[in-house]
Amino acid sequence: MTKSLEFIEENKSKPFFLFHALTEPHVPRMPSTMFKGKSGLGYRGDAILQIDWAVGQILNKLEQLGLDKNTLIILSSDNGPVLDDGYADEAVTALNGHTPWGALRGGKYSAFEAGTRVPFIVSWPALIKPGVSDAMISQVDFLASFATMLKTKVPAGHAPDSENMLDALLGRSSNGRKIMVKEGMKTLSITRGDWKYIEPSNARPVNPLVNIELGNSTAAQLYNLKTDIGEKKNLAAENPERVRELAEQLKAFKLTEK
Repeated sequence: MTKSLEFIEENKSKPFFLFHALTEPHVPRMPSTMFKGKSGLGYRGDAILQIDWAVGQILNKLEQLGLDKNTLIILSSDNGPVLDDGYADEAVTALNGHTPWGALRGGKYSAFEAGTRVPFIVSWPALIKPGVSDAMISQVDFLASFATMLKTKVPAGHAPDSENMLDALLGRSSNGRKIMVKEGMKTLSITRGDWKYIEPSNARPVNPLVNIELGNSTAAQLYNLKTDIGEKKNLAAENPERVRELAEQLKAFKLTEK
């Protein structure tokens, strides 16, 4: 944290890029003494308090330097939640009714939404109005989006999966990606509009080490995320034509990637 704050201070008079990699709440969870026992949710909860503090330190520094209004900040994660990831740190026993996955199904490693849908906050007070967007965006889109913002080009042949989502990121458009292909443990899914298709798989349905549903099934799965964000009702049998279309689109993607 000290290095990040020093970097901001040293570069306050010119444009800068800072990537601050938060290790919390990844295991092994070792929150600082000032946070231990403060959350009531074990070390995992304490580590999350530490995240809040760390983000606050950066925001405070920007405000002190008068940079807060014209600085673009993105806060996100790399995957969905996992509690017991091999360490006895009270993440499960001290959960106290908290549900990190909310209404979603699955978790880290899973093809279900709790595995691949992540927290995503974009702040730029001078340009972005507060609100919530339903635009579908992938972190791989950062490259094309920020290349556009900085008026530069992505070299030919590089980042072919990256799409320019700058208008969606800045709140100027509610339109995001038309499709997104995501990977769980051994299984791919494709989302197009409100519909999500998970391809059949013979892989194990549950990760026994963390007790998380992986979304693997020998049967095709189809969910309407607009009406069923928790992926509780498989609509594949009722929509064979949609299953076929999405399966073919996913197959074409695989061939393109090869």
